[in-house]
Amino acid sequence: MTARTLTRPLPVGRRIAAALIAGVTVAVVTHAVVTLLFFLTNGSTPANIPAISDYFVATALVLFVLAAVGVLLGLLKRPLLAAALGLVASILATFVGTSIGVLETGTPWSTDVFGYVLGSLLGTNLIYIVVATLVTATVAVRVWFAVASVPQRDRVLVRMPSPRLAEGEVTHIDRVPLDADLADAQWESYVAMLEAEGFEVVNVPPSDDHPDSVFVEDAIVIFGGTAVITSPGAESRQGETDALRPLARRLGYTVREIERPGTLDGGDVLKVGSTVYVGRGGRTNGEGIAQLREIVAPLGYTVVPVPVEKVLHLKSAVTALPDGTVVGFAEHVDAPQLFDRFLALPEPGAAVVVLSDDSVLMAESVPDSVAIVESLGYRVVTVDVSEFEKLEGCVTCLSVRLR
Repeated sequence: MTARTLTRPLPVGRRIAAALIAGVTVAVVTHAVVTLLFFLTNGSTPANIPAISDYFVATALVLFVLAAVGVLLGLLKRPLLAAALGLVASILATFVGTSIGVLETGTPWSTDVFGYVLGSLLGTNLIYIVVATLVTATVAVRVWFAVASVPQRDRVLVRMPSPRLAEGEVTHIDRVPLDADLADAQWESYVAMLEAEGFEVVNVPPSDDHPDSVFVEDAIVIFGGTAVITSPGAESRQGETDALRPLARRLGYTVREIERPGTLDGGDVLKVGSTVYVGRGGRTNGEGIAQLREIVAPLGYTVVPVPVEKVLHLKSAVTALPDGTVVGFAEHVDAPQLFDRFLALPEPGAAVVVLSDDSVLMAESVPDSVAIVESLGYRVVTVDVSEFEKLEGCVTCLSVRLR
């Protein structure tokens, strides 16, 4: 098994733990096997085992460090790379370890000592190099994969509302007074719901100077192991992405970015299997769509532009059920024929967030639509997001699921 079978990127902490455990495995197993082989092949008595072991201690410590660093760099992801790591690390480790052993005897470093140490690589230390290479390419790979693939809870990004939330952008609806305290309470309930559904909540650092920053969906889009940092179409939202770059890297994602003059809001991106529908409207332009296509096409996704004129974002009009059926309020959908399967719901704002294969999240404000989705066999969890709806937000805007 190799890293190619992993479907999610590893957070930095998990990568470090996997690298350390794999490095220890290489050093300890190699040390034990080589000590046993020397004991069996040299006619030694049990009393000689400690001396044989001591001879390779320094080498084992160096091997551990080199192997762990190599694993952290991703060199166990392919069988040939793993074997190469074992070979190079063991050669360097035996050279350094043998040199340390010689210097500890009080012998000064010289060309003769260098020649002796170098020659040991094809003599005394050759068996160590062979064993370490084999252990790295086999046992260490399996250990690393076992640690790396321990099930993780599904993670989800959220971002605390800015104290300036009431100043958020409004485009397609009239501005109405917003209750900041109620918005905070609704956000906390939303997060508590995600935790109750089994998600590990990852808090993006708050951005108090950006009123719309709570709508974290617009700042980042996830495609497997790649995180696309967007280029928000509203000038007031330009700085919202700053904290997402380092956070995405810490979470193990490869980071790509949409750059000006391209603009793209995450709320305009709807993924249905390998198809990516992208709303072309007030916040996302053609250049942003072209850049997204260039990024995700090599990952196996097909980008389909969709006109958006009646609402703020594509996902203000349509979202998708777990089975891929696109749902939305028909009067807000500009081109329903572009979707493979479209099911009209009776209320505006009837967006869904997929929680699992059989459950979704919807707003309390759309009870008739909730009933229809439930009639399709889905479990529906509802939350009150009325204060965010006053800013053209919906249940999708407040989180980003990391799959």
